[in-house]
Amino acid sequence: MTEVEAAQLKEEGNRHFQLQDYKAAMKSYSQALKLTKDKALLATLYRNRAACGLKMESYAQAASDASRAIDIDSRDIKALYRRCQALEHLGKLDQAFKDVQRCATLEPWNHSFQEMLRRLNTSIQEKLRVQFSTDSRVQKMFEILLDENSEADKREKAANNLIVLGREEAGAERIFQNNGVALLLQLLDTKRPELVLAAIRTLSGMCSGHRARATAILHAVRIDRICSLMAVEDKEMSLAVCNLLQTIIDSLSGEDKREHRGKEEALVLDTKKDLKQITSHLLDMLVSKKVSGQGRDQALNLLNKNVPRKDLAIHDNSRTIYVVDNGLRKILKVVGQVPDLPSCLPLTENTRMLASILISKLYDDLRCDPERDHFRKICEEYITGKFDPQDMDKNVNAIQTVSGILQGPFDLGNQLLGMKGVMEVMVALCGSEREADQLVAVEALIHASTKLSRATFIITNGVSLLKEIYKTTKNEKIKIRTLVGLCKLGSAGGTDYGLRQFAEGSTEKLAKQCRKWLCNTTIDTRTRRWAVEGLAYLTLDADVKDDFVQDIPALQAMFELAKTSDKTILYSVATTLVNCTNSYDVKELIPELVQLAKFSKQHVPEEHPKDKKDFVDIRVKRLLKTGVVSALACMVKADSAVLTDQTKELLARVFLALCDNPKDRGTIVAQGGGKALIPLALEGTDVGKVKAAHALAKIAAVSNPDIAFPGERVYEVVRPLVSLLDTQRDGLQNYEALLGLTNLSGRSDKLRQKIFKEKALPDIENYMFENHDQLRQAATECMCNMVVNKEVQERFLADGNDRLKLVVLLCGEDDDKLQSAAAGALAMLTAAHKKLCLKMTQVTPQWLEILQRLCLHDQLSVQHRGLVIAYNLLVADAELAKKLVESELLEILTVVGKQEPDEKKAAVVQTARECLIKCMDYGFIKPVS
Repeated sequence: MTEVEAAQLKEEGNRHFQLQDYKAAMKSYSQALKLTKDKALLATLYRNRAACGLKMESYAQAASDASRAIDIDSRDIKALYRRCQALEHLGKLDQAFKDVQRCATLEPWNHSFQEMLRRLNTSIQEKLRVQFSTDSRVQKMFEILLDENSEADKREKAANNLIVLGREEAGAERIFQNNGVALLLQLLDTKRPELVLAAIRTLSGMCSGHRARATAILHAVRIDRICSLMAVEDKEMSLAVCNLLQTIIDSLSGEDKREHRGKEEALVLDTKKDLKQITSHLLDMLVSKKVSGQGRDQALNLLNKNVPRKDLAIHDNSRTIYVVDNGLRKILKVVGQVPDLPSCLPLTENTRMLASILISKLYDDLRCDPERDHFRKICEEYITGKFDPQDMDKNVNAIQTVSGILQGPFDLGNQLLGMKGVMEVMVALCGSEREADQLVAVEALIHASTKLSRATFIITNGVSLLKEIYKTTKNEKIKIRTLVGLCKLGSAGGTDYGLRQFAEGSTEKLAKQCRKWLCNTTIDTRTRRWAVEGLAYLTLDADVKDDFVQDIPALQAMFELAKTSDKTILYSVATTLVNCTNSYDVKELIPELVQLAKFSKQHVPEEHPKDKKDFVDIRVKRLLKTGVVSALACMVKADSAVLTDQTKELLARVFLALCDNPKDRGTIVAQGGGKALIPLALEGTDVGKVKAAHALAKIAAVSNPDIAFPGERVYEVVRPLVSLLDTQRDGLQNYEALLGLTNLSGRSDKLRQKIFKEKALPDIENYMFENHDQLRQAATECMCNMVVNKEVQERFLADGNDRLKLVVLLCGEDDDKLQSAAAGALAMLTAAHKKLCLKMTQVTPQWLEILQRLCLHDQLSVQHRGLVIAYNLLVADAELAKKLVESELLEILTVVGKQEPDEKKAAVVQTARECLIKCMDYGFIKPVS
């Protein structure tokens, strides 16, 4: 009875559907579903109710009913199509596509299904394009970041994605075009550190290499806001904002080396006004009490990097003149800060040193005496304006300023020392009861005694004063500084053993005390730094340096200090290591002049017995064992103006001394020395770059480049090595650079291409002509690897050059290694190009004789290369092959080919037989039956 009712209700529902009363129809179908268990009827009822749902726009209900019908009958084509329609409206296009695909499979002739397939495919492609387009991604990321309720990990991921997107040109442009700067400003307003950091880093990426965008962003964010963000105590935040400002400056000044795309240059007016505004705000930051020590350091770093000219050949130094006129007094104020006084600005350990370096760079960037006089007058007026008999704090600031200038441009500092009242105030401060006054005065005395002439004056006037303070003071900070002053004066004679300022044994006692303080971890880092400063002078004495390298705890304590955030110690540590490794420049003494000097009773510098090579080698071994390379690598990473070009040069000298013994180079590589040397070889003083490049050459010559310089870093090594091929470099540098390039060129064609692009080939060819046997051999071995490169081969193919002739003649030399390298190069060239095989026979009449000598060579490796060349010539041309067969070469090939091939001779005999087979192929010879 119920099944009949169900069937009746279905018919009733169908009538309602035809009359477009979809609500009544749905009600009838629903009632029928409750009464029947017949599967066919159930499927029909669900399918019909799905049709009602579609008409009533209840798409979720329609999809659900259609799915139930399909569960009963998977081939129910109407249910599949209706579910497809419902899913399309619900936006589930991929699922709808699968349903209509199934329909089209069941009824391929149905036009409705085919049309639906085409429409859905287009919709899906469009949705995917929109979904994955940059616009959508950017919008989604901002939604997540600005939604306070979004999960932390989602927000972090969105922030990182935004930063990555900002670094891509397309992504940066989309963010910029889609109101992204305003949204990034909203992130800055949140005051949440992780979101502010993400916004700053994204802005940094957007400014990189695009002057118009950088200008727009600078004006939108405003320089005062950027500086206020950089002024915070948070080191990571301050550094990120510093990087943003540097990127903006690079883009505005054109320092970013990137090619500007399209016509965007035309959109930007003169950038000088913006650059001047940035400089002005950075100078204001220096004297603001609201700025943290970190912020002040970053402002000084930016000024150091961007104000002085990078190349003195550029005439325009207007930025320096602007800073001298508008900011020198502000820089002097920072230099003159005394941390122990209540009026002191917030500082870090590095702030005053960064300011001293800036003064030095500005002074060096001046072009003429009037400019230098103007600079000096500002300094003089500032210092004399501080002198006040009624206010001791001002006097202390004045002497601290002189002390800071002495750490910068020393000549200027010396002139200021000669000013009326400076030495008097310094002496008065030494006798003061306040410890802060004594500290400043002693430090000033130390910096004043850097040169021998000044030290002599101080010895006569200041040693007794320093000794008195050393004996009477109970303050460790003052004691250690006075000791350093005495150390400095004691080492005024430099490495000259015969020119000692103090009595025998005094320097060793001073050094022992310095090492004791260095190892005392209870003393603050800033004070222990002075112990290293003392050792930097005392280690000029060979007895002191020998004792120091045997004191493992003292060495390790110095290395640990070098790794701290206080980077003012870098120069002292580097100087100490240069002294210990004897890597400073030593003037060569000409015996005749020495005799003449003795005859005229002039002083002759003497070398200490412990400065001989054997002692130096032992010291180097001990330093390596104590972990000096990891300390050096850490020092090189210091991203600060405190890592001056002079300090880089000292580090390069130490590395070169450490690399001297080939057995030690593996240790240096293992501790990260190879990686650390690359920046030293690319930036710094000319001397420093050459020393670092030489150290790189020593490592590259004997190490596996994949281990020594992993990843893309290996390509950065090529340029320093090529720079050593200059004829102005000495023979050892040329030789080791060639060895390094040989090793690199044997690794991959990409490296060979890099060497070729660095224009090394002409230099390598020049050394192949060199009279020096080792240089000629090294150059030929390098060329042997380079000829695999197609562009190098094209140079040999070019008409009107003697390159191939040189290689052929080198094959005829008596030196086995030279012959082997030249024969290897010739074998590869003749294998690569038939034209070179023919050209070989024309370059010199001796070619056949040289080839025969190679094929008869005592060394199997050379003989094998000779036979390969013979085979290449035989294959290249029938006429040439005939000429070879008619010569004595056939007899040589026959003799070699008839030998019994043992393990060593297998390759040689096989190649000779291949040559004979080729001759048989031509029909020039016949096999013996």
